[in-house]
Amino acid sequence: MKHQRKAPWIVLLSLALFIKIFSLFPNLVEQYYSRGVYPYIAKFQRLLLGWIPFSVGDILYFFAGLYLVRVLVVVIRNLIRKQINKQAVVSFFREAVLIILSIYVVFNLSWGLNYNRIPMAQRFGLNTTTYSTPELYKLVQLLGDTLNALDSAGITDDTVLSTKRSLFDEAVNTYQIVGQQYPDLFYQPRSVKPSLYSYLGNYLGFSGYYNPFSGEAQVNTTIPAFVQPFVTCHEIGHQLGYAKEDEANFSSFLSARCSPSDAFLYSIYFDMYSYARRELYLRDSIQMKALYKQLRPRVRRDFTTIREFYKKYENPFEPLITKLYAQYLKANQQPQGMMSYNEVVAMLISYYINEGAIEQERSEIKGSADSTRQAGEAYPD
Repeated sequence: MKHQRKAPWIVLLSLALFIKIFSLFPNLVEQYYSRGVYPYIAKFQRLLLGWIPFSVGDILYFFAGLYLVRVLVVVIRNLIRKQINKQAVVSFFREAVLIILSIYVVFNLSWGLNYNRIPMAQRFGLNTTTYSTPELYKLVQLLGDTLNALDSAGITDDTVLSTKRSLFDEAVNTYQIVGQQYPDLFYQPRSVKPSLYSYLGNYLGFSGYYNPFSGEAQVNTTIPAFVQPFVTCHEIGHQLGYAKEDEANFSSFLSARCSPSDAFLYSIYFDMYSYARRELYLRDSIQMKALYKQLRPRVRRDFTTIREFYKKYENPFEPLITKLYAQYLKANQQPQGMMSYNEVVAMLISYYINEGAIEQERSEIKGSADSTRQAGEAYPD
């Protein structure tokens, strides 16, 4: 009997130790996990649950929450009745540690080890060590020009955003397109679903999340429509094994810019502009304010919309949740915490400027902008 009680501990502790040691070697993680077993794990999860129209992972979270509430009630009741003794305390902590160990092992084996793979920038040959303020200025200018050229997306009824199904279909389509150039980004089968906790997410400050236990990508579909394409592509990026936030952002950028939909293009450039804008403001607020004034009124209105949207849901708990999530990111190879999302800026600069692609895109944007200005005459700001 004693050996049977020890067996789970021996197995879990051995696996946890193996995971910890294995995670110290990014090359091995990349070869044997991220490019080895993980794609099969992820595809199996998506095949198993992707066809179900609702989020199974969200339901699992619900029952996990009920279990925690039940445990808390029992502990409080026993404290009130003074039924707590040394043996009960030891038993409680033993079970708690066993559960935490189980979650740690399953989390890492099903997805979490991707945090320890070779950085995406290195695999894509991007130099992200440093960038100058003039380079950052050029990037913000390019992204702003693109937003202005795509301003027509704000005045047309894009059918891609008309339903959740069409939104998710187009996101999957963008990854299948970009996957032809970058095979690691090819996405099939699918498992993208609206979050059952979308309204709760507005109060907690999240727009989407990936559930590593079910392999589902969840999207908060109550946020403004013009940011939903970016969020959807971001969560699919996590599904493909890009665990770090800047990497999921960059995979979202690479995929969404392949879309024929103006709504998708507008969404990805809107978010990339937001990240780059924040970085330039920290370095040179005067230059950033001048560039922001160059945005067309409807684009600036969208920035106001997103700011006012989250302001409606401000509450005392959201900052605490944000701090806890920042600590989670720091514990998973992202020392910048919440600012890890912004590290996509360095990847964008290397992708555009250092590879000489920025001027080509600028000329393409200029042609689009001319057409947009003509259309804008029929739709005054």
